[in-house]
Parts: sequence; structure tokens; C-alpha cells
Amino acid sequence: MAVIRSGSERAQLDLFRSIPGDIAPRDAQDLMAWPFFSLAKSKRVTPIDFRMGDTWIVVEATPEHGMATIWDADVLIWAASQIVEARDAGRPTSRLMATTPHEILTFIGRGTGRDNYDRLKAALDRLQSTTVATSIRQPLQRRRHRFSWINEWKERLDSDGRPLGIEMIVPDWFFAGVMDQALVLTIDRAYFELTGGIERWLYRIVRKHGGRQLGGWSFDLAHLHLKSGVLSPLKRFSFELRGIVRRQPLPGYRLSLETEFGRQRLRFVPIPEDSFDVAMRRVGLAPVGKR
Repeated sequence: MAVIRSGSERAQLDLFRSIPGDIAPRDAQDLMAWPFFSLAKSKRVTPIDFRMGDTWIVVEATPEHGMATIWDADVLIWAASQIVEARDAGRPTSRLMATTPHEILTFIGRGTGRDNYDRLKAALDRLQSTTVATSIRQPLQRRRHRFSWINEWKERLDSDGRPLGIEMIVPDWFFAGVMDQALVLTIDRAYFELTGGIERWLYRIVRKHGGRQLGGWSFDLAHLHLKSGVLSPLKRFSFELRGIVRRQPLPGYRLSLETEFGRQRLRFVPIPEDSFDVAMRRVGLAPVGKR
């Protein structure tokens, strides 16, 4: 369990209790577009040091917990979805959020057994111990904004040591982005079924840049490699992308590789949606033949 730091923010914030029921998953566009998370299932402690024009990001991890992963970011998708749902309904929101492990695990498509609960706690530890410094959304580019994905968290237990719930405080940088309607996108619930780190990252960047444009979008592979923040060389990264193109696992998009001026590009176009399929996904069911 995480230790609450002295001078806690908790006393200064109103408590936001999670909204039960089926809620559309929403993602923060900043997190979709830039390399904030490890895409590896093994522990990563090597920092992400990303520079592109005026945008820079430095992500650092502790040896004890390692860097927050793209699977850990599912907790932030849950948090963004809760905040947006409350905001759109005119309900008060807060960075101090109370919920149960069951609610988070169910929302992100995980099991609810003891092992999954322990993995959730490990994810919360990585989210808290990973630090980020970035120029994104800073009026002055030289200004440094440093934060952790979760400022603090704690679990509540009953007298027999059984878990009652979880409370966490998300950082102001994340909360401000989620509260800005222009900086949040709804994602396909099938995203949570993607098992590969690069697949998950690729869906988020495709959803962010491709949207529903009929003509789609394309990226130079070297540019994608830079934006992924992975430690593997471009050759290995390109090999994995070719495998993803063969499998076509991204919900809602068709991928293809093309060559322009001797350089490979990844093109993605939205697949026309069937209204019945959309309705089924909204209630958390996969259409027949697509399970």
C-alpha cells in the first residue's frame, strides 16, 4: 500500500465517488499522442527522453517499481472516463477519486480475482512512482511541469483486512487536460483486449490522428519509432509493425504499409461502422463472429 505523504492534498479536495454502470471509455489526447509509458511487459527503468520541436518529455522510473506501462494507463483511462461522465452530466468533479478495485478491473476488462487485485495495486505503485516532466500545455516552453500519474493513493480495509475500496489523487496536469472537452476522445472498448504494448500504443495514436477521416492518415515509420519511446532499434520496431499489419488487430481501422520516396509509411483508414456493432460494443458485448 502506498504511504500518504505528509501535508497531504486530501484535506483540500472534495471526494469524488465513482459513477456505477456502463460508461464510455475516454482517453486523454495528450497521452495518446506522445511517449509517456513503457510498452514493454518487462520492468523498464531506462528513462524516456523525447524531443520534437518545442515538445519535450522526460519520464523517469524507480528501480523498485519500474516505469508505468501502457497497461497501467488503463487506470487513467478509467479516471478520465469517470471525470468526463460527471462533467458532461453537470456533476461536481475532483482530483480525489474513490472507487473499488472491482469497478476499475471490470471497466478495463480484467478479472476480479485476488491476483488481478494485486496487479492493480502494483500498477498504482508504478503510476505513483513514475515521474514526468514535460513542456506540453505549458504557455512558456522553458517552463518545466513535473508530476506523477497519481499523486497519492491508499486502500481502505475492513476489520478483517478485506479491501473496501481505493482512493487516489490524480495530478492537476492530467485533470486539466481531461476537463478540456477538446482534449478527450472516446475509444473503442475492444482496446482493452489488445495484448501487445505496441498494438495498444498504435491504436491510441491512430485514434488520435486518424479519427474518422475517410482518407485516413499516414506516418513515416522512423517518425513512429521516435514517438513510441521504445528501446528496441528501428529494424525491430518495423518488424513488429509489419506483424501488426498482417494481423489487423486494431478495432475500427485498416492498416497498410506503403513506400514513398524510398521510405516506408504506415497508413490507416477507418473501417465503416455497422450501427448494430456499435450498439453492441456500447453495452460491452462483441458482435457475433467478432469475439
